[in-house]
Amino acid sequence: MSIVKINVLQVPSEQREVLEQRFAARAGSVENSDGFEWFELLRPVEGTDEYLVYTRWRSEEDFEKWMATSMRGAHGGGGAAEGERPKPAATGSTLWSFEVVQQAAPKG
Repeated sequence: MSIVKINVLQVPSEQREVLEQRFAARAGSVENSDGFEWFELLRPVEGTDEYLVYTRWRSEEDFEKWMATSMRGAHGGGGAAEGERPKPAATGSTLWSFEVVQQAAPKG
């Protein structure tokens, strides 16, 4: 069964647009990775400053391989001078890991 990784990002309100623009700019950077199944960036609606970055993978090994290679390029950011890393939009992060033990899809 698949695994799910959820990166919980603490993002101050003044950095929300920056974070969302950076994720939009990275479109396509994970989609062609071996074992990748799904991505969602979830914006908080109320009561928290935490964004959730949801990814689903065929296996832990596929996720680890992506972390070791492609992810570094995907998180290089944008908008900074050549050779300079941009300031992070998030002030902190936590990675949650889950195994998918049940799932359902719409009938039809």
